[in-house]
Amino acid sequence: MEKSDLQKIVGERIQNLREERGLTQVDLAGKIEGEFDTTNVSRIESGRTNPTLYNLHRIAEALEVSLSELLDISEE
Repeated sequence: MEKSDLQKIVGERIQNLREERGLTQVDLAGKIEGEFDTTNVSRIESGRTNPTLYNLHRIAEALEVSLSELLDISEE
């Protein structure tokens, strides 16, 4: 699997979890601990950027899922 493919799959996973919770990108950015810009959420969800492990952890906490659940792309 290519890096860009993995980024897109993880981004789609984040977007799906966010939408399941009825959150907008602005809502999610506001729930993430520390400063996190809405454009970062957009770039991650679209697969245009490679988020750090720390940022993935922060997103998982904001979505109230474990990091392993966030990265569970087996169904994607």
